This record gives sequence, C-alpha cells and structure tokens, in this order.
Amino acid sequence: MRKIVTAAAIAAITCVTATAQAEPGGCLKYGAVGAVGGHVAGGHSVLGAAAGCVTGMYKRHEYRKEAKAKAKLYDQEHPGSKGTYMEKATAYDVEHSTTPGKMTPDNTPATTTAAPQGNASM
Repeated sequence: MRKIVTAAAIAAITCVTATAQAEPGGCLKYGAVGAVGGHVAGGHSVLGAAAGCVTGMYKRHEYRKEAKAKAKLYDQEHPGSKGTYMEKATAYDVEHSTTPGKMTPDNTPATTTAAPQGNASM
C-alpha cells in the first residue's frame, strides 16, 4: 500500500511541476521534491535531492535556451526591438499563440496523412 501511495505522490508532483507556466524551479525546488520522494521511497533523501537538483538545472537550462531561440526569432521579425530575451520570448508567445515550453503554435490543426495519389492513366 505504501508503494502505491508513493507512486501516486510522485506522479502528482511531476504533473504539478510539468504544467507550471512560469520558469522551472531549478535546483532548490526540484531538489526539495526529490528529497521528499527519496525519503518516502525508502530513506534515499540525499540521492533523491541530488537527482532532483540535476533535473531542475536541466529543465531550467532547456527553458532558457528555448526562450533565447524565441527571442532571436522575434528579433528577426521585429528588427530594432528592445527588451530582455525573456520579454521578447513572451512577446513571441503572444504573437504566435505558443506557450512557454513549446516552439510550435497551440492551435495548429492535426496533420492528416492523405492517401498517395496514383497515376490513374496507366
């Protein structure tokens, strides 16, 4: 029973941290969650904290890398614009209907694969 509760708690924490719209938490927040998860999983608090810290640093790095890419695209569309890369990334998100964490627009229609058109005049 304890393992089921642990798995449910870890899944809930993962869902909460994955759906956040702000910048990811980084080493401290992910490390704290990892420490709690490691403790509940069987006394591996330090190992969980270390793994959470590494995960948090990676998530934040990826988020900032994507924000800089969006800012570069925004600069190409609006030469001479001023502001930080985070402000430009936010403006790019607003203009292109994207959300932080995704480079593609949210309202793109699902791509359908059409049947290949054969040569009917054989």
